[in-house]
Amino acid sequence: MVKVDKNKTDKYFFSEGFFNFKNKSHIAKETKINTHKDIFDDNENDPRLYGSSSYSNEKKTVVDNGIFTSCKLNDSCPPWSIKADTITHDKIKQDMIYKNAILKIYDIPVLYFPKFFHPDPSVKRRSGFLQPQFNNSETLGSSLYIPYFKTLGNDKDLTFKPTLFEKLRKFEREKYILQSEFRKQSKDSFLIADFGLLRDYKRSSDNKYKNANHFFLDYKSDLKIPNYSESELDIHFEKVTNDTYLKVFQNNLFDTHTLLKPDNLGTMNSNMELYLEKENQNFTTGILVYENLGVKNSDRYQYTLPYYNLSQNLTSILSDNSILGSLNFSSSGSNKLKNTNNLVSQISNNLNYSSPDFISDLGFKSGFNLYLGNTNTIAKNDLTYSSNPQIDGSSMMIFDTTIPLIKYNDMSQETITPRFSFRINPGNNMDDKSGTSREIGLGNVFELDRLGISEYEAGRSLTLGLGYKFDKLENYQNDDELDDNVKDKFIEFNLATVLRDQIESEIPSSSTINRKTSNLFGSIQNNLFDNVNLSYEFSLDNDLKTINSNSIGTEISINNFITTFNYIEKRNELGSTHLISNTTEYKVNDNTSLQFSTRRNKEINLTEYYDLSYEYKNDCLTAALKFNKTFYQDKDLVPTEDLFFTITLIPLTTYEREIYKKIPGSPGLKSWFR
Repeated sequence: MVKVDKNKTDKYFFSEGFFNFKNKSHIAKETKINTHKDIFDDNENDPRLYGSSSYSNEKKTVVDNGIFTSCKLNDSCPPWSIKADTITHDKIKQDMIYKNAILKIYDIPVLYFPKFFHPDPSVKRRSGFLQPQFNNSETLGSSLYIPYFKTLGNDKDLTFKPTLFEKLRKFEREKYILQSEFRKQSKDSFLIADFGLLRDYKRSSDNKYKNANHFFLDYKSDLKIPNYSESELDIHFEKVTNDTYLKVFQNNLFDTHTLLKPDNLGTMNSNMELYLEKENQNFTTGILVYENLGVKNSDRYQYTLPYYNLSQNLTSILSDNSILGSLNFSSSGSNKLKNTNNLVSQISNNLNYSSPDFISDLGFKSGFNLYLGNTNTIAKNDLTYSSNPQIDGSSMMIFDTTIPLIKYNDMSQETITPRFSFRINPGNNMDDKSGTSREIGLGNVFELDRLGISEYEAGRSLTLGLGYKFDKLENYQNDDELDDNVKDKFIEFNLATVLRDQIESEIPSSSTINRKTSNLFGSIQNNLFDNVNLSYEFSLDNDLKTINSNSIGTEISINNFITTFNYIEKRNELGSTHLISNTTEYKVNDNTSLQFSTRRNKEINLTEYYDLSYEYKNDCLTAALKFNKTFYQDKDLVPTEDLFFTITLIPLTTYEREIYKKIPGSPGLKSWFR
């Protein structure tokens, strides 16, 4: 028995042998070595090494006719194992060396290695090859990803990540990706940079061979500026040389450990930001560069040079905060250049006051908010703002009242909550946003900036809301705290609408709150049943006859069968959308599942994709058979129809191989090839 640390122990078993504890050597028969369970960061594993005999000294341990696996112990053969003539643990170099090794899956030989090695599990960070991965793509064919990790000292390292592709056609050039990731960690900063070069990719859009590359960088530093509780500098940079490069090669460029994958593969965002914070105040300033990869070169960039945001809590100047409420000041500014020569410079200042909540003897809960704003703007070649300085003042007053009504009985709790919110813009000033697309629903109808336009909406309005919720008392256990093992059973219904004294033409018409009577916004959430959940949101025209939007979500679960349906429909002012999607999963047992998903665009009467997969998964092996069919096409991205097999041996590797694919535009079985 060897104690690794306080809570981890490796156990050694021998049928017979000779042992010299002075020089730490032995010769033994029938060796069994059971290492601690979480050596590969998974407590479900039982890593073990068995052999017919073994010997060791201070420098190495050798196991003859060894077999190794990390799979959980059971009465049958492990899902995967490696059998070798000899397995040597080099204690000096901390290597595990295998000679004449055979990888077996359920005791069936699948791969032979004359010799290979890897760091022993005690090594947390060392140069060497990482887990390889086989990938497959309709557009690119099969590929092999072979990452190599290189330490460059205690505070930095480099991962070289080449990807090699097979030839799809005889006379095609061999394409490959050379990618590197550099990381540096110090006490007060962290830097990570990723560079990739793609060679000899033949684009389907023009049938020409092209090279492409990318460069991503993220840098964070704690500046430790005196008198500030936080002072951080963040730099982020994204750049590619081909518009569809990331979409086509995303499975080859980004693995599960990638930290720098862009949030949107169709846009590149770069920024440099300084953040300062101290008691009751925070300040942010920086620059932004936005690139839309799908737009012509002259209009694809938008620059914000610079911007700032300042927030100051002034509540402390009030003599009694609990009585007088809270007071906050904020200021923001930006200088934006877009569409080559469109420049807008703007500074906005806001002073906001919120009263404390007042509760009357009848149970009315009321509050008052006052918002004062000042906006200063100058522009060049802009349709909204002029080239002369503009100084605008604005204000908004909001009065909120709710009347929570609660009824208890032996089985349930019922809550009815009417809500009234009156808001008025005394100056009635607002830029014309009538053509802007904005959608109002129950999630934002009571918010201050419910239109998302960073200015106060014009006119006077009264927002009415009514909420009803029925809760079963079995929801509450242990002094009204919800038990994790008990489903929260309830049904909830909400309605809201906006009334005005006159039409406001500057407010986006798609929101419908520009009218005297807006749409009626509603939602229903039914979670009363064990096997069915239902959610429904709608927007009903003020004629109470036309439904302008529907959103329905349903989940049905019966034993091992789970299916979800989602339906979205929008019409008239709210746009033109008509989608229905479904995901269905059947769990055959604890290890095996069958899943199907699809989405159909009813607007154009087209099914967008089908995904069908059969998956087997246990603690150390995942195997899946997947069929994917997509109808999406965009430049170098083509519609796909694939059937492929993928297997993951934990913690060794992931292998994915195409079984069949169909050539786009060639109908019939003859178009399938192996």
